[in-house]
Amino acid sequence: MSVHARWLGHATVVLDVGGVRIVTDPLLRRHAGVLRRRGDRAPLPSEWRGADAALVSHLHHDHAELGSLRMLGPVPVLAAPSSARWLGDHGLHGVGVAQGEWHTLAAGDVQVRTVPAEHGHRPMPHRPNAATGFVVRGGGLTVWFAGDTGPFPGLARVPELAGAPVDLALVPVGGWGPRLSGGHLDPVEAARVCALVGARVAVPVHWGTLHAPASRRLPPGWMDRAGRAFEAAVHRVAPHVEPRVLAPGEVTEVTEVTEVDAGRPGRT
Repeated sequence: MSVHARWLGHATVVLDVGGVRIVTDPLLRRHAGVLRRRGDRAPLPSEWRGADAALVSHLHHDHAELGSLRMLGPVPVLAAPSSARWLGDHGLHGVGVAQGEWHTLAAGDVQVRTVPAEHGHRPMPHRPNAATGFVVRGGGLTVWFAGDTGPFPGLARVPELAGAPVDLALVPVGGWGPRLSGGHLDPVEAARVCALVGARVAVPVHWGTLHAPASRRLPPGWMDRAGRAFEAAVHRVAPHVEPRVLAPGEVTEVTEVTEVDAGRPGRT
């Protein structure tokens, strides 16, 4: 069995796992509020069409973009309970996933639960401010979608809460500007977090996609740095993690570990 992960930019990943298609923090249009997508090209419908569910980690505009969520159709949108209620009030099929509970997707034998995240900076007065990550189990594989979070010791519990080792981590490594506010991971912190949770494969997200309206004060090349910086940091501080840096639209496949694979040298 395997999971296919297609990165569509920012925190949006299309996961095909256990016969189910899940889209994380869908951003399918050219903008999120005042933020603009690099190159001004939205993902192609063929890259995300047919979703069975969406995951929303929190309600910041670049993670809970209502127009994009509506484009998916009447699919369940899994979120923290307060976020799910807000999404329901705005015409979406919000499904609250309480801490400690597993939600089984009706489309297949795939389970989802929330896991802790710390992202309390820049609270919004007009939307709930719960923040969460998710683990997805299906087809003998476990995926951790970190959402937005800063580093904190509680992330070490992700494998315990998942009930299995993490096969694929989708971990944020940057932002929509050259400087990160609190509640985020920079490339080195993200690499250390991947080591902490014992991820087998890690795909960096939340980088190189969105920017504020053009400013000559921004350092050139800043949008290209975080992904490769994460890859280099993983080799230094998390040598048992395999980094896979994708361009928007690219797909990677992670296969289930067999007993033969588990016995090979270097396999953890």
